[in-house]
Amino acid sequence: MTALWDADESLSAYDLLPRLGGGDPGKPLAATTVLTVLSRLEKKGFVTADKSARPHRYTPTASRADHVAELMHEVLGESADRSAVLERFVGGVSAADADLLRKLLGRS
Repeated sequence: MTALWDADESLSAYDLLPRLGGGDPGKPLAATTVLTVLSRLEKKGFVTADKSARPHRYTPTASRADHVAELMHEVLGESADRSAVLERFVGGVSAADADLLRKLLGRS
């Protein structure tokens, strides 16, 4: 997902290969592996595929910030004690982040 989020345009599996770099040095990552992962991400709603183009091109359905915010909401929603979770979170942020939170909350 990071490679797709960092891109300025939709990417094919072949475009992603050099950006991913991964795999063993002796066994490079296969395009079919990337295609399998992209297919699974599409089924889960994380990417959309333009199948009118060959090769198919993939685009994230949400920004990285939107995705992270959704994860934070999920975790908070699963908690039996939201107050405790928020207290621990706020207690662990930097002074700069705390100032930013105050500023953002002030806009509400």
